[in-house]
Amino acid sequence: MRALRPDRPTAPPAGRSPGAGEGDGETLALAGPDWLRTVLTVSGPAAGVARFRQAARGTGAIPWHLDLDHEEARLLAPMAAAGIEARLLARELREVIAARHERVLALWSQRGRCPLDLHRLIPVPDPVLQLGEDAPAARRWLWAHWGTPQPLRQVRVADDQPDRRLRRSARIVFEFRSADWTPWQAIIRLRQDWPRLIFAVCPHYDDGVPAAAGGPADA
Repeated sequence: MRALRPDRPTAPPAGRSPGAGEGDGETLALAGPDWLRTVLTVSGPAAGVARFRQAARGTGAIPWHLDLDHEEARLLAPMAAAGIEARLLARELREVIAARHERVLALWSQRGRCPLDLHRLIPVPDPVLQLGEDAPAARRWLWAHWGTPQPLRQVRVADDQPDRRLRRSARIVFEFRSADWTPWQAIIRLRQDWPRLIFAVCPHYDDGVPAAAGGPADA
């Protein structure tokens, strides 16, 4: 069995879940994200599971505000000595970035193909979106309310079927990767928002062995 990296966060911090007006504390994240695989099983009344599945579907992206002036200056900085050619290239790249961002925003208004979109379930507030994704305060908000500093990746439905143990019940199994941590704070919030559903969480480390139970999500 491969040993865990000593700098990997292995459990969420002790203490209560942050409230709606919080998010200014320390963000516990690695300099380079370590993508942790997690399996989340949602079960309960069939109608409730169906509503959750519909509510959770999105694009898997966050519609951050984009500061195009800042992006153009960032692109220009390493090649400024090239003169007018560099400025023209930076302006062209700015237009490419702007067009791509507009496409992302247009797609975000649709439901998309991501079956578990945290921004659909626990939306990032507009004032935080205006800060941009690189703002420390924005990352602190994600940490405080989602428990992970980036959107989920490689999200898929691993299983979706009636729960044979109980009539009129259903379950859906999501598998995804999250940056540094399983999204503990988001799961706590989902349990509050969807009290008739059961959220069972199983994080896996790189060797594929499930993590030991622990943390608020298993309380």
